[in-house]
Amino acid sequence: MEAVVFFNKDVRTFACHVELGIKLALFITFISATFIILNLNEYSPDVWREWFLGKPLHDEESTIIHHYAFAENPSIFKYPDFSAAWALSIPLLDRLANKVRDDPLKSDFTIDLKHEVALYIWENGQGPRLTAVPELCTEPEHSPTAQHCATTLRRPAPLCGEPVKKEDIFVAVKTCKKFHSERVPVVKKTWEREASLLEYYSDHTDPSIPTIDLGVPNTERGHCGKTFAILERYISDAVPKTSWLLVVDDDTLISLPRLQMLLSCYNPSEPVCLGERYGYGLGQGGYSYITGGGGMVFSRAAVVRLLASDCKCYRDDAPDDMVLGMCLNALGLPVTHSSLFHQARPEDYSRDFLAHQVPISFHKHWNIDPVAVFNRWLKDESMSTSTHGLNKSTKEEL
Repeated sequence: MEAVVFFNKDVRTFACHVELGIKLALFITFISATFIILNLNEYSPDVWREWFLGKPLHDEESTIIHHYAFAENPSIFKYPDFSAAWALSIPLLDRLANKVRDDPLKSDFTIDLKHEVALYIWENGQGPRLTAVPELCTEPEHSPTAQHCATTLRRPAPLCGEPVKKEDIFVAVKTCKKFHSERVPVVKKTWEREASLLEYYSDHTDPSIPTIDLGVPNTERGHCGKTFAILERYISDAVPKTSWLLVVDDDTLISLPRLQMLLSCYNPSEPVCLGERYGYGLGQGGYSYITGGGGMVFSRAAVVRLLASDCKCYRDDAPDDMVLGMCLNALGLPVTHSSLFHQARPEDYSRDFLAHQVPISFHKHWNIDPVAVFNRWLKDESMSTSTHGLNKSTKEEL
């Protein structure tokens, strides 16, 4: 009877009692858990059985964040909610370790780790599917429905400190002339009012918005030239000096009060680069980057380090977020992930996954009413509402 337990530094109090005839690896991530008590005898009829255990999530429809997997019926594939903890039997863990060593991952993009881990374990039907464990939960700690749960979430929870003042966050919105009448009005109807310092950057000067032409032509794909021009402007005397820079697209929906709360967990004198982290070529010596649509947050120290280096755009239309990731990797600067930022729309994520989140951002206006999405998911009636669920455990470093 043996358990191998992996948990992150933000778990408050932890105890483990495992009753089973096989070795088990239990992974606890993104969680403030009071205790773990699991009776897993029913999962161990065979000591050599490969078990993959967790709280299952599934997609309602095929989605870009999962590479449109199982397009005909995406709900048939289950993947674990990391917030509830998940477990692998040691025979499975040993086989996967050998597989990774002998056959490194070859996926170009790493977007959603929990889904990609499940696919890797499933191995086109050759490996085990996820088995649901009802005791692995994401219920609030003191909820009546959590009586049977081995894992729970602490909500609301203490903040890291006082929220960052909105006057200390400079917001840069990337837009272009063709979206001035389509996307910019959505920003103005939703989250612009929460910003103290905000500028719109375009390829065309429009005093009615107003927009600023940085002298970089608009490109159909990447916007590296525009983003680096924004970074240069941020550390110049052209804008007020702040500790934080937020760079978003004109179709990003974001809660600035919640961002203020989250940033209380970070030191702006350190080179902080924060958002939803993706990976490119990670199995072949690649790099991580903050995906741009969900919002990229930089401390002033990070911007200064970036611009003091030799890193630059190889073309104006290069993907800005990926170029920045390459630069950060070359400089040895960390890329910090938060699952509260979202590159896609709410419809692109599992309902159960979002049910226990207090999201900070979503992206894209495709086939949705963006104002309605903002009002449902991101609008707070007061600053006190936005404290719900934000604490030190949101400082996730995978």
